[in-house]
Amino acid sequence: MDEATSHDPDAGLEPAFAAPENACDAHFHVFGPAEKYGYGSDMRYKPPYEPIEVYLKLARRIGFTRYVFVQPSAYGFDNSCMLDSMRELDSESRRGIIDLDESAASDKELAELNDAGVRGIRVNISPVRQPEAGLAASMLPRIGRLARICEELGWHLDFLTPGWLVSELMPTLRELPVAFSVAHMGLFPAKDGPEQSGFREFLKLAGDGSKRCFVKLTGIYRFSTAPGYADVKPIAQALIEAVPDQLIWGSDFPHLSFHDRVGTIQLYNLLGEWAPDSGMRKRILADNPARLFGFD
Repeated sequence: MDEATSHDPDAGLEPAFAAPENACDAHFHVFGPAEKYGYGSDMRYKPPYEPIEVYLKLARRIGFTRYVFVQPSAYGFDNSCMLDSMRELDSESRRGIIDLDESAASDKELAELNDAGVRGIRVNISPVRQPEAGLAASMLPRIGRLARICEELGWHLDFLTPGWLVSELMPTLRELPVAFSVAHMGLFPAKDGPEQSGFREFLKLAGDGSKRCFVKLTGIYRFSTAPGYADVKPIAQALIEAVPDQLIWGSDFPHLSFHDRVGTIQLYNLLGEWAPDSGMRKRILADNPARLFGFD
């Protein structure tokens, strides 16, 4: 048995609550055979073999019936593994978020991606990247170009950036002409709690009344330092209290770099602790993602 499958953090765990109808996993990745799908140059980790059938077995065990594929950084601009996997599911049940070389994308290609169920474009900076003068400013031209593409197609932008960079991009995010999502609750250090200034500004952005900013309750192991992720609960509950209609949940399967110590069912069950009310969970798992991704 290889390293990736030798330890299952979900062993012995069952979902702690029933998934609502039309429950959506709004952020996960799939990885096909290395000989078929080549990797890009931005290799932050050794990609595992985690094909769609492995993911679906787990997702269906929990009760998900809608799926949002997110392009992993390892494949760069080559979205073919994700798109091939999407084709194995009914078109009504899945959407995708791609990474895009906007300088090379033709109108025809974009139209085909839209027909395939793509609804967003990633802006992806490593969660562990340290503060770097000028990085935010250097990203603005590309963000502007991608926002224009999204505006034409009715898509959204999907940001994965460390908390310090979310703060630096805040003026740009406030002015974006399209909806956008921010992964991993903005990646603000959980140990600093919901009163930290960057997170307070982020809450204001999500709650500005425009309904453009969606926050992903994902990837908590990337910004938590406490046993059992106890330090995330106050941040999650601050979001649930302030912007319940702007939250979506995703497994972040297969928990890259953490796959041997983080389980998907374990993470799903934590949502039950953050949101004990089934009506609130229905908003987060079904209603809000339907709005953002255009599920009927």
